[in-house]
Amino acid sequence: MLYGGTPVIDGILNLDKPRGPTSHDVVGRVRTLTGVRRVGHAGTLDPLATGVLLVCIGRATRVTEYLMAGQKVYRARVRLGIATDSYDAEGQVVAEAPVEVSRAQVEAALARFRGAITQVPPAYSALKHKGTPLHRLARQGVEVKRLSLLKARRVEIPRLALTAWEPPECTLEVTCSPGTYVRALAHDLGQVLGCGAHLAGLTRLASGDFCLEDAVTLDEFAQAVSEGRWPDLLHPLDAALASFPALHLDADAARRLCLGQAVSTSPQPPSSRGGEKEAAGVGLTRAYGPDGTFLALVAYDPASDIWRPRKVFCTRRPESRPGPDEGPVGGVER
Repeated sequence: MLYGGTPVIDGILNLDKPRGPTSHDVVGRVRTLTGVRRVGHAGTLDPLATGVLLVCIGRATRVTEYLMAGQKVYRARVRLGIATDSYDAEGQVVAEAPVEVSRAQVEAALARFRGAITQVPPAYSALKHKGTPLHRLARQGVEVKRLSLLKARRVEIPRLALTAWEPPECTLEVTCSPGTYVRALAHDLGQVLGCGAHLAGLTRLASGDFCLEDAVTLDEFAQAVSEGRWPDLLHPLDAALASFPALHLDADAARRLCLGQAVSTSPQPPSSRGGEKEAAGVGLTRAYGPDGTFLALVAYDPASDIWRPRKVFCTRRPESRPGPDEGPVGGVER
């Protein structure tokens, strides 16, 4: 792909984040390795957490909101009997109690957290107040619990399973909506059990359609950079938009769309799809050129019977033209 007459490399890197560095540190490392300045991530992992961290490179930074809207899967190791101020192993111990609970009692307590629940974010979190992360304010002694950001919010936990019971620790597998704090889940579980608890370890197993089994480590990525093959490890940016229907345009309509113009096609708009991505952008559709190149996110305007561009990603005009037997102006893939 071209941008300003020079080659541009962009895409989504499914990275297996190691324990220790922050998500921001990882982004900085990728930026240094590749020499690409436009790098971001979709969904923060705490320093102690490992697993799937989606790093967006180049134009892929424009689809982070859709990646973040995807459901998450975690494996969480919970230490019962010790509560900390940060709800994880990095915090200061604030309470200790003997662990006199059975596996059956833990299973019964977990039932409270399945489905739609309300959750208060931890005071030590990446949420920002006037541009400053709450964890930084908390360490400065600010009473962050009084801030409106820490009001209870609704989250969804469709699956919560106890996969290992080795008291005083237990291992949980959590499937949850974006915005769910597993640290808060561990803390709240300890409160219900009456012994306190904190998160001792966390691995993100999946983020949307991206799984840990397919992730690459930082060392593997660094090796790929040294061998000049790191672009092969990137997923196309429209992989973040897979739940949206697709619209296929002929060369003339594609050319107009790349100029930011609305286009008219013969098919009716695709039916709205429910799910996580719809919350990020209702009614959006992926638009492709005749050669299969992803061009833009578009939205159908029924009043004018046209498709209006919402986010244009093409960096040059498509030059291929339809042949005489290519059929209608456009088509919708459902």
